[in-house]
Amino acid sequence: HRRFDYRPKTDPYCQARYTFCPTGSAIPLMKEEDVIEVYRLQAPVWEFKYGDLLGHLKIMHDAVGFKSSLTGKNYTMEWYELFQLGNCTFPHLRPGMDAPFWCNQGAACFYEGIDDAHWKANGTLVLVTTISGAMFNDMAQWVKYDNETGIYYETWTVQASPDKKSTVWFDAYECSKFILRTYQKLADLGAVFKKIQTNYTSIILFSGEPIYLGNETSIFGPQGNKTLAAAIRDFYSPFKPHKSVREFFVDLFKIIDHVVLNHRFYLFYNLEYWFLPMKSPYLKIIYEEVPLPVGSKASFGV
Repeated sequence: HRRFDYRPKTDPYCQARYTFCPTGSAIPLMKEEDVIEVYRLQAPVWEFKYGDLLGHLKIMHDAVGFKSSLTGKNYTMEWYELFQLGNCTFPHLRPGMDAPFWCNQGAACFYEGIDDAHWKANGTLVLVTTISGAMFNDMAQWVKYDNETGIYYETWTVQASPDKKSTVWFDAYECSKFILRTYQKLADLGAVFKKIQTNYTSIILFSGEPIYLGNETSIFGPQGNKTLAAAIRDFYSPFKPHKSVREFFVDLFKIIDHVVLNHRFYLFYNLEYWFLPMKSPYLKIIYEEVPLPVGSKASFGV
């Protein structure tokens, strides 16, 4: 996933249905000698709206919790899409504009408190490691960097086959990837993680070798490729901006239909378009184990 120099201003056309990070706050500076418990948090996506429905599909949302021993305060940190998932997955086709218009950014959100009931009811709230205040402060600096340079949400992982060792053409960039990066950063700073099983959701597309098509200007600009531009618009036309999760899933099934019948998918990744020659089993939602990390430097402790 490419890093960018800065986060672009959001276009007023992009309206979120739910405010992004409504109670968010700055990450506090901890006392270096503080001892901070780190918790793994996971619950079904959109649980506030649909209860445990997506828990059965194992479509989970991940976050990380912190508890300061000195102050007794709890905090939650997560990463999610600014304009809801549908906008990060499908573009808008706007009248008078040739190129599909993307409302796609993801970012970290940090706020005081851990909603114990939410994470425990259908999910997970479990202690994974303990760190010092100094390590927490180093992590906070890294979060700032990660947040300013890794700005686009990417729903799909694209790989060559369901085989474990298969080539990964494109990696997703979503909530769980941020949590995994955070854990890795803590491990590199010296955190020692408990030996517990940790599983994450991936939505995977299966494709032969992707074909690079170009960027917005080269395809849709004045010197662009009209045939290709029309094919991409046609591909995205069934997918409207999403008002509800139900609509998102209706469109997800439309896309699967498109993909299976025509063996084609147009992927927009790091501001560039790619053609994916799709192959069976086309799409899978998997919930698989990703072990907690081991640090890159020798460390002692828990």
